Amino acid sequence: MKYTLKKEKIYTYQESGKGTPLIILHGLMGNLSNFDGVFSHFSNIGYRVIMPELPLYSLPLLKTNVKNLSSFVKNFAKHLGLEKYILIGNSLGGHVALYHTTLNPENVSGLVLTGSSGLYENAMGGSYPKRGDYEYIKKKTQDVFYDPKIATKEVVDDVFETLNNRSKLIRTLAIAKSAIRHNMSKDLPDMKQPTCLLWGKNDSVTPPEVAEEFHKLLPNSELYWFEKCGHAPMMEHPKQFNTYLEAWLKKHL
Repeated sequence: MKYTLKKEKIYTYQESGKGTPLIILHGLMGNLSNFDGVFSHFSNIGYRVIMPELPLYSLPLLKTNVKNLSSFVKNFAKHLGLEKYILIGNSLGGHVALYHTTLNPENVSGLVLTGSSGLYENAMGGSYPKRGDYEYIKKKTQDVFYDPKIATKEVVDDVFETLNNRSKLIRTLAIAKSAIRHNMSKDLPDMKQPTCLLWGKNDSVTPPEVAEEFHKLLPNSELYWFEKCGHAPMMEHPKQFNTYLEAWLKKHL
């Protein structure tokens, strides 16, 4: 589903609906389209759904890290005049949401994490020694999902382009290293916000034991599992994802 991208100052984002603000943060190899189903559903049932493009490849190299992406989210929310909001993050987006919450707890009323980094992640099977090999990258991208068909040619092409663009590759590696440095395990017990954990049972990037650890460390969390599902439940099981999330939001927020 295509929506018009808004461009204001340094921000590019999608927005639809009215009501409680939901800010969606995509992953390192992800993009806004990963959350099409969530965006469409919740913007029609009383939520103001906002998806910014994270400046993964436009920040100065030395500022390309989790901390500065968190600052970007804070400034973006200020730009929109938002004081309270729910953060939804996949993979790196979840990590940014967590880091942002530790620094701005008064602004975050709830957290939704799906395949989030922050404790541990196996970044698509490690490094890309054959980054110029399309078939190799296609296989690595497919491995992120339980159903390899989710890795469409468009998805694979995006990953291939990123990894063969020197500037983007350097920043991708910088962010990955930053994610390892910014381990959140010591911060999680102090985070009191209601937290929804939505996890694929077959996630090879942030495996099920990572979800269990998040659930154990976050004092106000609930964990929902998706069978036959990899790293992106909102792509592989969009209807079930929306059902779980809608019920959790009604219960807690």
